[in-house]
Amino acid sequence: MTNVDQFESMFRAAAREVFRYEPIEVGSVLVVTDLASDEATAFGDRVRDLLKGVRAADGAAWRVILGSEFRTAGELLERVEATAPSLICTYRTLHSTAWRWPYSLGTHLDLLTQHMDIPVLVLPHPLAERTAEHAMWNTNTVMAITDHLAGDRCLVNYGVAFTQPGGRLWLSHVEDEATFARYTDAISKIPAIDTEPARDALREQLLKEPRDYVASCLSALEAEGVPLRVEGLVTVGHHLSEYRSLIEEHRVDLLVLNTKDEDQLAMHGIAYELAVELRQIPLLML
Repeated sequence: MTNVDQFESMFRAAAREVFRYEPIEVGSVLVVTDLASDEATAFGDRVRDLLKGVRAADGAAWRVILGSEFRTAGELLERVEATAPSLICTYRTLHSTAWRWPYSLGTHLDLLTQHMDIPVLVLPHPLAERTAEHAMWNTNTVMAITDHLAGDRCLVNYGVAFTQPGGRLWLSHVEDEATFARYTDAISKIPAIDTEPARDALREQLLKEPRDYVASCLSALEAEGVPLRVEGLVTVGHHLSEYRSLIEEHRVDLLVLNTKDEDQLAMHGIAYELAVELRQIPLLML
């Protein structure tokens, strides 16, 4: 390696993404149901109770859509576009009995999350009786999850906004273990590279960047006087099993995750897997 290469590597290693706090305000909330009037109102009240401690939603205008107001996904999109809410609250498999099986989000929710540029709060289905014991009471414990935390300002700001004052926000980053193993296996086949030091250095660098970003978040939020306990969880593991374990261990009330991908129409990364399988707690899908 030349001196120029060494200098460039040191320069890049020293460069850090810095978090910038940007308060989120929810001006209006649209609760979408496939229920009749009384049941829809009751569900809307439960959602409102869930978010009553969220400062971002203080003073927001609320509206509940009944099941009789739409049938197709296209009709629902028209209702949403006419309302133009800051936040949509709903559940899986609207106007379908598919909620009985853990395989789908349903057409309506797929379109809401991918076609609309509006955050969607996905709640446990009101008929499914799968809700975790600690869920749907408050948002005292929130976890923002990603496999690329460094620089994800929007994800962190929404996590902050939807954590109740005095609550705990976990900023989690899980490097995929299978992908890491594939890269280190490739490194082991290159004679010019000493495998063990390279594997350790690669792991350390992959985890260092999100850890540095968590430290940047802590510093910025403390400077702003945001009344939260913010902690980082940065590790290597299998995405789905690792997140399921973390959610159970920390009794997470709300999961915040990205769904959009600039390079494709389908849902971002592992978001679809998580959204389908993690049905026991609310998910805020950005």
